[in-house]
Amino acid sequence: MQLKLTKVFQKVSEGYIGFVEELPGANTQGNTLEEARANLEEAINLVLEANRVLSEEQLLGQDVIRESVILSAE
Repeated sequence: MQLKLTKVFQKVSEGYIGFVEELPGANTQGNTLEEARANLEEAINLVLEANRVLSEEQLLGQDVIRESVILSAE
């Protein structure tokens, strides 16, 4: 099973901008398409980690149940 996200890259005068349609906040830029791709991979990881940390901070001391989820996409 896999989660399938959509990366979008747009050519602009400064190079390329990129973002993930399904993940707000995951966006970047690069001088080349290759650089924008690499930067977007890093942005995805940073957004997911930041969301995880923020959630943990907000729930600190509360009685919660955490469960992993694996999503499948077609």
